[in-house]
Amino acid sequence: MSTDFLPTIEIEPEGPATAAVLWLHGLGADGHDFVPAVPHLGLPPGHGVRFVFPTAPSIPVTLNGGMVMPAWYDIRGMDLGAPGRNDSEGLAASVAAVRALVEREAAKGIDPKQILIAGFSQGGAVAFELALTHRVALAGLVVLSTYIVDRERIEAGAHEANRTLPILQCHGSFDPMVPLAFGEAARDFLVGLDYLVGWQDYPMEHEVCTEELTLIGSFIVDALELGPSAGGLTTPG
Repeated sequence: MSTDFLPTIEIEPEGPATAAVLWLHGLGADGHDFVPAVPHLGLPPGHGVRFVFPTAPSIPVTLNGGMVMPAWYDIRGMDLGAPGRNDSEGLAASVAAVRALVEREAAKGIDPKQILIAGFSQGGAVAFELALTHRVALAGLVVLSTYIVDRERIEAGAHEANRTLPILQCHGSFDPMVPLAFGEAARDFLVGLDYLVGWQDYPMEHEVCTEELTLIGSFIVDALELGPSAGGLTTPG
């Protein structure tokens, strides 16, 4: 049976790909959103990393007046932590769709332990659930300016294969879209479940900054064992 995969933008390494990073955009963006970030990660020459940037399906988003835009799930209100504010069924469908891309990378010959999941905002919520419930060990998880949609579902579905998954979580301390408290709550929830979470916040809004990309690059180097990294996690959770 054929599988209809999400559309992706892919950046191939100069040589054969030996690792992969799947990076998920935020609400209303698309697969192009984080392509410009790659050169700023400072990865070593000959790194062998394929970057895969999927685009979410276009759906009506209640929070934005029903406008149709790329979204991983519907958002029904600003209180992102309240029950019913997020579309759990849509989130589950997006997790399954991105999981199919992870499995496609494995089918291409990439060891799952060399596959890292990253996501920003809505994409980060998908990345949280995907990585923590994946039944095969992955390399790492990078979650940016985001939150956890359904703690109970993650706790119930968490798989032992990724109990020691390295996690880097970053957030803007002045974020008006996903307040810092939501990121901190996600971090504290995971730390309470004994996950290894590295945390760093930056004096910025709902965005990324150069210092953050440098830290992400170092995390990727360490997680994928690409060579000596330029630095580590500034503030472990």
